[in-house]
Amino acid sequence: MTQIKKKEINENELEKLQRQSEEYLNGWRRAKADYENLERRVQKEKAEFIKFANLDLITHLIPIYNNLKLACQHPYKNDEWVKGIEHIKKQFGKVLESNGLEEIIPKEGDKFNPETMEAVQSSQKPVTHNQINKVLDTGYKLHGRVIAPAKVVVK
Repeated sequence: MTQIKKKEINENELEKLQRQSEEYLNGWRRAKADYENLERRVQKEKAEFIKFANLDLITHLIPIYNNLKLACQHPYKNDEWVKGIEHIKKQFGKVLESNGLEEIIPKEGDKFNPETMEAVQSSQKPVTHNQINKVLDTGYKLHGRVIAPAKVVVK
């Protein structure tokens, strides 16, 4: 009888150890999956950080670019000066664009979009509700994210 009890005890102990082993293995698998998820999330956050690392520089360059565009709208009479300024504007625009900057250029009569525009004034002119009456300033997106909304007058 003692051998039967030993055998039962060994089988019970073996079952207990197998269950414990399964628990540990499942715990390890969950921990591994959690770690892999964390790694993916950290990689995604790093990529996002790198994408917007130039945000401060670009936000400082935007007013200069806007002033350059404004100067081109009221050119000096000398054709060479105008050509030079136009060339600088194009070159500057390409640099900003190659760094992920995209202009938001609303037009008068377009519907107001609060995600990309800022209504800075309300117009007295008769226009359709939520329609752009006048564009005051161009807006900008950096890699698809609005960093400077277009400034418009709406009714």
